[in-house]
Amino acid sequence: MTPFKLSDELLAEIEQLIENQKDTQLSSLLEEVHYADVAEIINELNEDEATYIIKLLESDKTSDILTELDEDIREAILGNLSTKEIAGELEELDTDDAADIVAELPKEIVQEVISEIEDKEHAKDIVDLLRYDENSAGGLMAKELVKVRENWNVLTCVKEMRAQAENVTRVHSIYVVDEDDKLMGRLSLKDLLTTSTKTHIKEVYIPKVDAVNVNEKPEEVAKIMSKYDLEAIPVVDEIGRLVGRITIDDIVDVIREEADKDYQMAAGISQDVEADDSIWDLTRARLPWLILGLIGGLGAAAIMGGFEEMIAQHAILFFFTPLIAAMAGNVGVQSSAIIVQGLANDDLKGSISNRLIKEMLLAALNGIILAVILLMFTWWYKDDFYVALAIALSLIVVIVVAGIIGTFIPLFLHKRGIDPAIATGPFITTSNDIFGILIYFWIAKLVLGI
Repeated sequence: MTPFKLSDELLAEIEQLIENQKDTQLSSLLEEVHYADVAEIINELNEDEATYIIKLLESDKTSDILTELDEDIREAILGNLSTKEIAGELEELDTDDAADIVAELPKEIVQEVISEIEDKEHAKDIVDLLRYDENSAGGLMAKELVKVRENWNVLTCVKEMRAQAENVTRVHSIYVVDEDDKLMGRLSLKDLLTTSTKTHIKEVYIPKVDAVNVNEKPEEVAKIMSKYDLEAIPVVDEIGRLVGRITIDDIVDVIREEADKDYQMAAGISQDVEADDSIWDLTRARLPWLILGLIGGLGAAAIMGGFEEMIAQHAILFFFTPLIAAMAGNVGVQSSAIIVQGLANDDLKGSISNRLIKEMLLAALNGIILAVILLMFTWWYKDDFYVALAIALSLIVVIVVAGIIGTFIPLFLHKRGIDPAIATGPFITTSNDIFGILIYFWIAKLVLGI
């Protein structure tokens, strides 16, 4: 299968077909295109053109298209649809995707949209999902699944599974529950096919099954599914009743969103934004960290002002200031990035003190190697051993301190329940710049005896 590539020619052709209302040709053109690729096309159209396509195509395709659209485009399209048309789209979606769309609708029309859904069981499931926090397993799960009772025999089980499977897009697992819907285990399809039709499910099901609570954080669900290579995981309520399941496609979205957020925080962007957002939104996201950087620069300048006499006597120290600040920032970001990655993947082992000691030794080794190179270069360049020694010793201490700060801060933030990804951005760079310059001139003053 050749990957879809949106070209200017194709986009122009679609816009022309819409303008001339060539519905048959437009439908034929988009019929074989995957819904995710149609969504990519619609994201490039204006509001009226996007709505035209959604109203033209069948709901079994447009419902999936809606889930793939950019939020602002989807909001504009839904604003142009009647409550009955929106309800028709929701009926074609799994309950988790339908609930996500309902949550984006204006509150004044939600009740009317829900009432327009003909499948009342589907509507009830959507409403049920809306009561969960979106940042929880309950807000992430879908109600569609296949479950059987432990007291059924295999023949009854197969009949019930056929009926349930009609509403499930993909059957990842067969869950076993008791009379109170409490999750008991899972059923192997192989065991089901090779067992007598009169055998009761409780005799053949597998009692060991990984599950998550409705209040579990999506990030924790992602860790569990990744660790055990699960395509789906059941969700239970506070008393152990099976209430839904989370599939791998939802977890991929969670991982991607978390990665995007961490990347933006590491780059010094304080809120979730995209390139197409308004200048004001982008400014609000970037400005706080830029102000922090400005304050850090003013602090560094003030520190240097306190060593003005020494700089006047040894001007070479001033020219090495950017190198010291850059090394401090680089080492701090490296250390914090490793720790943040370990925390995200739940790979960090041992105590904080052991981690700090390890990082200090690593930083010391790197610092000594780099300092020897710097010492030889500066001595050759300036022919002043004591100045070269002062700069080299400063570099070692600066690198060790930066490594400790870069390790300690994300661990501290994690213990306090704050996203440690914040530590890999300008916060670490700015703090290490200030400490680095202070240490640099202080050691230089001791070595040079000024």
